[in-house]
Amino acid sequence: MAPGAVLAMKLKLLQANIWGGRLEKQIVELLKKEQADIVCLQEAISTPGEGVLGITVEQLQKLCGYKYAYVSPVFSFDLMGKEAGFGNTILSKLPLLDTETTFTRLQHRAKFSFDTDDYNIRNLQHVGITVSDRVLHILNHHGHHVPDHKDGDQETERQCDIIAQKISSLDGPIVLAGDFNLSPHSKSLGQINRVLKNLSIEAGLQTTRTQLTHKKEVCDYIFVNNDMRVQSFRALDDLVSDHKALVLEFDC
Repeated sequence: MAPGAVLAMKLKLLQANIWGGRLEKQIVELLKKEQADIVCLQEAISTPGEGVLGITVEQLQKLCGYKYAYVSPVFSFDLMGKEAGFGNTILSKLPLLDTETTFTRLQHRAKFSFDTDDYNIRNLQHVGITVSDRVLHILNHHGHHVPDHKDGDQETERQCDIIAQKISSLDGPIVLAGDFNLSPHSKSLGQINRVLKNLSIEAGLQTTRTQLTHKKEVCDYIFVNNDMRVQSFRALDDLVSDHKALVLEFDC
């Protein structure tokens, strides 16, 4: 090794839409089995104490050994007398540096009503993690839902443009993960495909859905830039929700 060279660190990242945490045991078993350093979750519930409807972020931290968590709810609601947040979460075994949440549509809604409020509140999480003397950027997003198809529309194009601009502003290694609610070659997702490698496309995934839904599309993704070396990428068959979990192993 050349004098002053820094050894690359091997890391694992797991991405999953966990469906409100309703398959509690299976989610915990998966996280314990995979032992990922970083976990990007969508449709996660955060609330103090024990969960009522599913496993919470706080319980996952305790049971699976994640010291650090960054929670970005899109809305909050009353859950058996406690305030619960619903949205995106990044869990990490490594310390988180700067954290940032950017809302791509609307803003956080307190006292959310499932009967009357617009559920398409969306945000983008961004955290920095120091790895091998540089900052690794992790971004996590749950995409806008268009009923009946995954082709997107003008609104998904607008939101993907916000994400693409954010990516273009960053220096160093980047990982973007999430359930984007978009097909691989949709016009909206194309804005991100142009600035990052889409590993779901490169791996030729045929679906990222499970037998818990009739849907068969690819809509879950992990993207990376050229500043990191991918060792492996795969979609898992473990049943943790109506979406498959994705796992990336990489050097940074």
